Amino acid sequence: MTLLLVWCLLAPCLVSFLTQTSASPPFPTASPPASAPASVCSLQNDFAPGFVAEGDFVIGGIFPLHYNQEMPGLNYTYKPAAIRCNGFDPRAFRWAQTLRLAVEQINQNQEFLPNHTLGYKIFDSCAYPLTGQRAALAVLNGPSQAQPSTCSGASLLAVVGESGSAQSIVVSGILEPFRIPMISYFSSCACLSDRRKYPTFFRVIPNDDYQVKAIAQLLVRLGWRWVGVVRGNRAYGRFALQGLLRELSDTEVCVAYQETIPLLYDRDKALEIMQVMRTSRARVVVVFSAEGEMTPFLRDYMEQNITGIQWVASEAWVTASVFTASEYYPYLGGTIGFGIRQGSIPGLEGYLREVNPQRYPSNPLVTELWEALYGCTPSSSFSSLPLCTGQEVLLEQHSAYMNTSSPRVAYNVYKAVYAIAHSLHNLLSCQPGAGPFLNQSCALSSNIHPWQLQHYLQEVAFSISNQQVNFDLKGDSIPYYDILNWQRGSDGKIEFVNVGLFDGTKDSGKELVIQEEAIAVVSVCSSSCAPGSRKAVRHGEPLCCFDCVPCDSGKISNQTDSIECTVCPEDFWSNDDGTRCIPKTVEFLSHDAMGLSLTVIAVVGACLTITVLGVFLHNRNTPIVRINNSELSFFILISLTPCFLCALVFVGEPTSWSCMLRQTAFSITFSLCISCILGKTLVVLAAFTSTRPGNNIMRWLGPRQQRVIIFSCTLVQVIICTVWLKDAPPFPSRNSQYQSSKIILECSVGSSLAFWCVLGYISLLACLCFVLAFLARKLPGNFNEAKFITFSMLIFCAVWVSFIPAYVSSPGKYADAVETFAILASSYGLLFCLFPPKCFIILLRPEQNTKQHLMGKK
Repeated sequence: MTLLLVWCLLAPCLVSFLTQTSASPPFPTASPPASAPASVCSLQNDFAPGFVAEGDFVIGGIFPLHYNQEMPGLNYTYKPAAIRCNGFDPRAFRWAQTLRLAVEQINQNQEFLPNHTLGYKIFDSCAYPLTGQRAALAVLNGPSQAQPSTCSGASLLAVVGESGSAQSIVVSGILEPFRIPMISYFSSCACLSDRRKYPTFFRVIPNDDYQVKAIAQLLVRLGWRWVGVVRGNRAYGRFALQGLLRELSDTEVCVAYQETIPLLYDRDKALEIMQVMRTSRARVVVVFSAEGEMTPFLRDYMEQNITGIQWVASEAWVTASVFTASEYYPYLGGTIGFGIRQGSIPGLEGYLREVNPQRYPSNPLVTELWEALYGCTPSSSFSSLPLCTGQEVLLEQHSAYMNTSSPRVAYNVYKAVYAIAHSLHNLLSCQPGAGPFLNQSCALSSNIHPWQLQHYLQEVAFSISNQQVNFDLKGDSIPYYDILNWQRGSDGKIEFVNVGLFDGTKDSGKELVIQEEAIAVVSVCSSSCAPGSRKAVRHGEPLCCFDCVPCDSGKISNQTDSIECTVCPEDFWSNDDGTRCIPKTVEFLSHDAMGLSLTVIAVVGACLTITVLGVFLHNRNTPIVRINNSELSFFILISLTPCFLCALVFVGEPTSWSCMLRQTAFSITFSLCISCILGKTLVVLAAFTSTRPGNNIMRWLGPRQQRVIIFSCTLVQVIICTVWLKDAPPFPSRNSQYQSSKIILECSVGSSLAFWCVLGYISLLACLCFVLAFLARKLPGNFNEAKFITFSMLIFCAVWVSFIPAYVSSPGKYADAVETFAILASSYGLLFCLFPPKCFIILLRPEQNTKQHLMGKK
């Protein structure tokens, strides 16, 4: 229907355009191009202007002076009635007055447009695309039906408008065939930056691409990672949402839901949106919507008594004065958003005060303004309001109308008018031969075309109120926003407090500056993962929803919300909290309680052995010492002493020398000791069997032969140890494989074969002693040492058999402790089984220390 209406209205001009035969020049010329009609058709239109002023050059102004409309019925049989707009908006009226003020200031300034004046035509768009389209046609053609319907010359050079992006899209589409530039003061949709679709569109408000970038940075900066989005069902909301999702794609912020306010407000649909907001864990809601769409939505929102929502407002409604009443604060207090840059408009307040019914008695807009501001009518019209007495005060909801201390949208209107004026001034100041058009020509001041003004608009650059104004190649202005926070004022109403800014001209990452202490809201799907843990995304849910998993042992994370845990270096381990790497505990059999205990036991054993040796030396001539070769007894006691003492080498930090000394000292001393016991066992066995007739075995086991046996058996062990030390000697090693959190300092055996050969050889000697002693256990005599040797070897073998599984399964320093214990246990077993019986007789039963008693004779 809209396209049909546009076609019907523009058809006469298009026919005129198609009948032209001249072709468009390949580059700008001083004459109008064939692609743009040189005149604008005067069409039948009963759309009355708000304000009109004549001038040499006329600019149009389109403002949403009303925010509601009543659509007439269409039956295609007669001309429909005029669209009726209601719901007067004093704020938009102030914007329109700003345009008038700017034009009057320019006309009064002798430095601007000398010998020329600006005029204007202001129309109402009623904040709706269709009505905006009618306003655009009215600006082009004139408001009344009295004008002829033929195409005639027009002096309209540019249009200031529109507020909403949807309206600007329609208006720009109507103006574009005529190459009339349009400067919007409040349309921020990123779609309007497309120069192919909107080649004549400019704006003094930043592109929404910058706003969504600013909102994304705000969400990241404040840690709001789980947010909802509510938008209007127009191009502004659609493109803003697309831009926000694009900006958030590389961040940790996720969108919990996306809801759309219907174009034609539907309360049931709105209640569904509010239910989503109420139940969602997202406490932050970003809203891209116009003020008119938000008004009924927030009214129902307040009726539902929903609180605890942190609103993030787009520039379209963040400075809406209609929401500043005190009853809004419990629901909207704390709202944060990006407002367009404020500025200073000299003389605006006084100019607004001059607009009254006495000065404009026949202007219905002024009458509506008075009715809106004061709740009374200045004339005896059909209004149901009482007549004004002159004593009325501004109504609270419109008190911001006279607040001109920090205008924002009005300041954009002001800049737009001055941008046109500067461009027109530059055009008129062109010097022949230095112009931008064909053959460096200039435009004719008596016949300026809109497309010529557009060329200068693209190049314009000036400063106003210490703010730079210019346009980039897409017609966009400098991206700059104030960050506004809605706080309660002293009178209980909402005030817009500036808490930061966004400057799009700064380097990436430095654009946003905000006082973060003013905001204290948490909105996350999952709480942040503390250092020492990592994020694990939940299956089937957005990236913002995750579980916090503690780092595995040996890994750390020292930052909040770490994605992965870092592995500690080889010699380091994670602390209990998993937040930092600490040096691994170095463990070895040191002089702690265990080490000291083993040391004491070893020293005591050595002392006991030396004591026994002293007793034997003192009583070396007694029968009990001399029996079965006292020399072997001394050898056993002498070899037992280093057996005890070699255990001390296992206590302390391993070194290269201590590792080699451990195994060699242990193996050689024990081999010497067992060899001596083997020699004694052979002597005992031979002594008791030599009494048989014809047995002459003792002459083969004399002292010399005993020494040879001991030396030979020990020499074998010495050879094994020598080969071991030469081929693969034991060495200190740092073992972190058994227990990852510790470094175990241990002595690696070097050659496992040599180690087990050493133990195997000692075991062979012990088993041989055990067998021979067992055979001699029942030989006659009161003191048959074979019994004691049997018990000592039995203990010795039991200790070392149990040693093997205990040693293999013991971790770290406990392996050394097990080996040390086995050495001490077997040494004590030999000492206590062989010598206490003799010491008992020597010290406590001296009367039994006779040859007759030992031989079993009475």
